[in-house]
Amino acid sequence: MSNDAPVTADFWFDPVCPWAWMTSRWMLEVEKVRPVTTRWHVMSLAVLNSGRDLPPEYADFLVKAWGPVRVVTAARLAHGEDVVLPIYTAMGTRIHPGGQEYDVAIAGALEEVGLPAELAEAATSEEFDEELRRSHHEGMDPVGMDVGTPVIHVPGADGEQVAFFGPVVTPAPKGEAAGRLWDGTLLVAGTPGFYEIKRTRTEGPVFD
Repeated sequence: MSNDAPVTADFWFDPVCPWAWMTSRWMLEVEKVRPVTTRWHVMSLAVLNSGRDLPPEYADFLVKAWGPVRVVTAARLAHGEDVVLPIYTAMGTRIHPGGQEYDVAIAGALEEVGLPAELAEAATSEEFDEELRRSHHEGMDPVGMDVGTPVIHVPGADGEQVAFFGPVVTPAPKGEAAGRLWDGTLLVAGTPGFYEIKRTRTEGPVFD
């Protein structure tokens, strides 16, 4: 795929994942230096880990994790696709660099984006879970359930879908550095039979 060819990338995130947040900020940088348009979708770490034997602390975290992703889903269904990135940005800024509790972040994000405060009620409701699970599986099934978020889908050189987890990176590259990482990611992800490059993380997310 040529670096000059327009690309539509589909990006799946859970609002509570700091690594997905980092990669999402990178994607926004990529859009500035490459002909890339990103469509934003939700997945759920709670759905992904359902039925697994988990440490109690992480299991407790996943119970709380339902709230933000349910609210994003409810907002999209009520107000359209165009609200997904703004509500994610407003919510993620509060949760990740801001360190706010989820309920506070949800309320503040809805107010910032100009959405009804009543959407916060979706956080504790199962009303939108069927749609949430549909979106989750649309993103996750092509890459398998042994990865997390972020997940990106792009069209490959032959027109077939290329789906992959990552990249996991901190801090988020900016400018041409973001573009070069995008170029390399497409190169390796589009290689038939390619599965993994990985090294041990030595630092947490750097929110700059």
